[in-house]
Amino acid sequence: MTRQWLASKMAHTIMRGGSRQMKSFVAIAVAALLAAYPSAAFAYVGPGLGAGALAAILGVAGGLLMLVVGVVWYPLKRLIKRIRARK
Repeated sequence: MTRQWLASKMAHTIMRGGSRQMKSFVAIAVAALLAAYPSAAFAYVGPGLGAGALAAILGVAGGLLMLVVGVVWYPLKRLIKRIRARK
């Protein structure tokens, strides 16, 4: 079974009559199957690509951490200083 055959079956099923919900379900199900279906990549993933992917993941994680610190911690820190200054 090839991807092209599966995609043509999906298009045929969607184009036929049926409820809108059924068409949506079929489209999502076939898209999930196509995404999960393995295919040969014939690509070399070298150490540079691995290091770049790791750097990107760490950058996103660091950015999210800084977002939490900036949005939650600093305003909370200022509030604590105000409360202590009143006493």
